[in-house]
Amino acid sequence: MNRTMCVALGAVIATSVAISAQWPVIPDPTVPRDAQGKVNMDAPTPRTPDGKPDFSGIWMRAESGPPNQGRGRGRGGRDGAPPAGAAREGAPPAAAAAARGQQGGTTPGGNTSAVFGGGRGGVTLEPQTMRFPYDPSGPPVATFFEAGGNMPGGLPYTPWAAAIRKQRFEVDKAKDNPDANCMPMGFLQFHQQPQPRKIMNISNPKSLLVEWEANYGLWHIYMDGRKLPPQGEPNPFWYGYSVGHWEGDTLVVETNNLRGAEDGPYDGWLDVNGSPYSEQAKFTHKIRRPTYGHLQMDITVDDPKAYTKPWTVRIDQRIAPDQEMIEFICNENQQFRRRIKID
Repeated sequence: MNRTMCVALGAVIATSVAISAQWPVIPDPTVPRDAQGKVNMDAPTPRTPDGKPDFSGIWMRAESGPPNQGRGRGRGGRDGAPPAGAAREGAPPAAAAAARGQQGGTTPGGNTSAVFGGGRGGVTLEPQTMRFPYDPSGPPVATFFEAGGNMPGGLPYTPWAAAIRKQRFEVDKAKDNPDANCMPMGFLQFHQQPQPRKIMNISNPKSLLVEWEANYGLWHIYMDGRKLPPQGEPNPFWYGYSVGHWEGDTLVVETNNLRGAEDGPYDGWLDVNGSPYSEQAKFTHKIRRPTYGHLQMDITVDDPKAYTKPWTVRIDQRIAPDQEMIEFICNENQQFRRRIKID
């Protein structure tokens, strides 16, 4: 078993436990249902007392990209086809690199209900759900392994970023991916984890909190009218400094002052394959809830050090009613790699 496969196997086990061992189902009387008790995913968007869309709830990643495309091969996302033996989209970090070393057939990377290929014992990390219709007029839909997997020509890397991406993906085989090392992940990787995330209004409308089950990530969004601070003014955070404001029914969240790829091997990872962002990065989320069961995010990355121009991708999520998250403490303290003699 090679080094990357060892890291990936540990991540697979951890994620599998998190998905399969959720708390018992507790029916929520506020969830819209039909006469048979089935959740009405197309019910109207719930709203807070001030009339704004209410994003509260447990959310899971969802498929919405072009059918049979955008599987995030990792070679710039040009053809959208997975390599032989590829782990499915939504698998834990470094699983793509591990899958390249497996024997067996190709697993459909764009199918969130697919199981791992040869040697994975048929582990399904997510229940099968109906995909959201593909919107050809919207931004390219991000893929888990490769942020630009549905983007013609792939991401517009600068030479600086292309060199980092090549080192991370082709040389190091994603062994430093933060998820595989119990470190905080980048937004796109967090948003597409197979583990759930919970959105909570805190002293509405002063703050919004997103809690990711994966690695127990916490994203604070300030909603009290404060302005985004200048780049370099506050201490850089793994999740940056985020302020939000409403434009109609769309929540616009701006984030800067992030730790970038300059800060360490686990910093500035956009996706599993290692697309980087720098300390200069600014993320803008435009978040909508078109129906009760659908959350949609268009995410723009503006990072002149890493990309020749700003670019935007879309990520969709589906409500998971009657669910709660389970505690997920990632606390290897970076000893896992040393103990299995990676380092």
